Amino acid sequence: MRWDVVVNNFDYLLWGPFPQGPLGGLALSIVLAIGGIFGAFWLGLVVGLLRISRNRLVRWAAMVYIEIIRGIPILMMIFWFYFLAPVILGRSLPEFWSALVAFIIFTSAYIAEIVRAGVTALPKGQTEAARGSGLTHLQAMRYVILPQALRNMIPSFVNQFVSLTKDTSLAYIIGVLELTRAATQINNRTLIAPTEIFATIAVMYFVICYALTSASRRLEKQLSRYQARGR
Repeated sequence: MRWDVVVNNFDYLLWGPFPQGPLGGLALSIVLAIGGIFGAFWLGLVVGLLRISRNRLVRWAAMVYIEIIRGIPILMMIFWFYFLAPVILGRSLPEFWSALVAFIIFTSAYIAEIVRAGVTALPKGQTEAARGSGLTHLQAMRYVILPQALRNMIPSFVNQFVSLTKDTSLAYIIGVLELTRAATQINNRTLIAPTEIFATIAVMYFVICYALTSASRRLEKQLSRYQARGR
C-alpha cells in the first residue's frame, strides 16, 4: 500500500491549482456544489410556482421545460453548454462556468417538481383561508403556503443537493480540475497507488454528503420542535 503518495499530494487534492484561477480539487468541487445548489434552488422555485400557475400557457411552458431537462442526461447537458456556447454567444465559455450553468439548469428541473409536489400536497383549505382573510394569491403563496411547504420539502431538497454534490465529479470530462480530475492527474503521474488515491476521494465525497444529510436531520428536528410549540 502506498499511502505516502496520497499524503504527498493531499494539498493538490484539496486546493488544485486550478488553471483558470486559484482553486482546484476538493475546494473547486465545493464551490461548484454551492453555486449549483444556490442557483438551482431559486430557478427551481420560480419554475415550480409557474408549474402550478392558473395561467394555462405559463403552466404548459413550465411543464415542457421540466420534462425536457429531466429527459436529458446531465453529462449531455454539460457537453451542450460547453460546445454550444461558442455558437450561441459568439465566444467560448470557460469550463467552470459551462459546468456550473449545466448543474444549475439540470437540478432546477428536479427542484421545480419538488416545489410543485410540496405546494399541491398542502390542504386546499390553507389557500382558501388565506384568500378569505383578504390576501391576494401572491401574498397567500408568499406568507402562508410557501413557508409551510418549504419545511416539508427539506428532505427532498437535501437528497437532490447531495446528488448534485456527487454529480460535480462529471465536470472533469470538460477539463474542470475538480476533485476527481485532480485525483486522476495524480494517478496518471504516479501510476503506483490508484486504490489509495481513489479511496481517499471516495471518503472526501462521503464526508461532504454525510455532513449535508446530518445538517438536514438537525434542521428537521428543530423545525418539528418549533411546530410542536406553535400548536
